[in-house]
Amino acid sequence: MSFIPNRGMYVPIKTDNHKKRWSEPQIIIFSFLAILIPAAILLTLPAFSVSGLSFADALFTATSAISVTGLGVVDTGSHFSTSGKVLLMLLMQIGGLGQMTLSAVLLYMFGLRLSLRQQALTKEQLGQDKFTNIRRLVKHIIIFVLICELIGIFFLSLRWVPQMGWEQGLFFAVFHSISAFNNAGFSLFSDGLTRYVDDPLVIITISSLFILGGLGFTVISDIKRNAHRGFHFLSLHSKIMIIATPILLFAGTVIIWLLEHHNSHTLGPLNESGQWLAAFFQSATARTAGFNSVDIGKFTEPTMLVMMLLMLIGAGSTSTGGGIKVSTFVVAILATWSFLKQRDRVVLFKRTISNQTVTKSLAIIVVSGIVLTIAMFALMITEKAPFYEVMFETISAFATVGVTAGLTATLSEPGKYIMIVVMIIGRLGPLTLAYMLARPKPTLLRYPEDNVAAG
Repeated sequence: MSFIPNRGMYVPIKTDNHKKRWSEPQIIIFSFLAILIPAAILLTLPAFSVSGLSFADALFTATSAISVTGLGVVDTGSHFSTSGKVLLMLLMQIGGLGQMTLSAVLLYMFGLRLSLRQQALTKEQLGQDKFTNIRRLVKHIIIFVLICELIGIFFLSLRWVPQMGWEQGLFFAVFHSISAFNNAGFSLFSDGLTRYVDDPLVIITISSLFILGGLGFTVISDIKRNAHRGFHFLSLHSKIMIIATPILLFAGTVIIWLLEHHNSHTLGPLNESGQWLAAFFQSATARTAGFNSVDIGKFTEPTMLVMMLLMLIGAGSTSTGGGIKVSTFVVAILATWSFLKQRDRVVLFKRTISNQTVTKSLAIIVVSGIVLTIAMFALMITEKAPFYEVMFETISAFATVGVTAGLTATLSEPGKYIMIVVMIIGRLGPLTLAYMLARPKPTLLRYPEDNVAAG
């Protein structure tokens, strides 16, 4: 309904009432659910599991796979049939690539074009600007993913084909390569990768895959375009990831080794090189990969705290990993430092970070804290477990990491549904949920500034 002037009066006229278009967050969430629910129903069928699966367990498993988390309420290797494991691989690949990227791939395969809105959504999900050629970008992403996973399959086959034979060894290599690159953390071994804790071939191959997947497609694309021109020509986001990733890996490795090398239940029984390899692997896997080469439940509480911090930071934006993201963490630290130094701008590498980016980073941290607090409170009501276990498991689910201190296997049914919601929010991003619940309403109004006593 609108109004037009008529001889000094306003009279109502009817206009075409178009249906409200779905917002981008709503499209992303409902496309996620459109894959999740059918997959969960399939996992309840006898063809996909050995001894059957309740809907709650199937939904939990499907959510864990498509959100590339890796938490499991049943043993993946023994509970699922070959069909079930193939379905999990497909879900992990979908979750790692993202629904919009997958949609673009399927449309291009059938010779169809993406609509302008689909292109915009895909670019937003992949962190690209509006001038990016989306067809070429998607092609490069698929090629990069396939090359990385094939290299992983080759090296893992060198270990597992001689041990298990061609058929089983190759299948294990394919499953773990897809799981590792997509930062999913699912393993067909009941004890994770603990039997290979000091095996450099397996550990370095797996960790290389999830580190590459965790850098993010934006960074890989930027490096490919500008590596020959030098570090200076890379985007600020790429520079942050290239510098912060090894710092976090190194710091985590050293701290975990210092805290655990005398622990007889974790690193203690290993020789020195094995200890450093295990410490490095757990430092890397904590940032959303989800594999374990030692029993996480046997870590000391200080180490668990370090693991939780690494999980919360997570991997890179537009990557296969989760968490609040490395760039978000770095921007928040820089903003805090600028405030303490009484500077009015956040500057890094002679580039000013926009106020919008700073505000978004702080909003992600605040919303994430609210989600985690609500989830932990709910789990403390439904589960009989120590607080540190609840906290560890909740952060692992929210950051889509998948390492467990043992609580997931004993979750009650309400606890499983709570964790399902946490995994979905963690994968889609807390701001996606916030935007869906409260759609932005731009306004041209400006009010006078006033001060609030803070701190």
